[in-house]
Amino acid sequence: MNQQNQEERTLIREAMDRLLAGQATASNGSLTVVALAAEAGVHRMALMKRHSDLKNEFYERVRSETQQIPEPEKRLRETVAKLKKTITNQNTELEELRQLVTRLTLANAVLTTQGKEASPEAVPAPAPDNVVPLRPPAR
Repeated sequence: MNQQNQEERTLIREAMDRLLAGQATASNGSLTVVALAAEAGVHRMALMKRHSDLKNEFYERVRSETQQIPEPEKRLRETVAKLKKTITNQNTELEELRQLVTRLTLANAVLTTQGKEASPEAVPAPAPDNVVPLRPPAR
């Protein structure tokens, strides 16, 4: 590891300590990677790419030392809860639609059967005046 990376790691660790102690000097004091990068004076992507182990260490320390859940994890948990609710609602709707299809199929069968039983040799009802048949009726 070169000297610059070593200096960045030292700055990040010092910034972690300040944030967890509630003594932020260069950031808003939130327990996020963005605030950690601002507090350390390093670019956020440097923290995410070159020092991902320190990012993970920071989140572990947030969990263990402050008994808080990190912000990204909170957002993910909220998203998962919303998605689970959506899935439950969609499954309920799907079941209702399946039951409706079953009821409509049974109603169709009953009506078809009743129509055949009522008059098997009956002449079909004449078409309303506003209906023009595509083919002339068979005689």
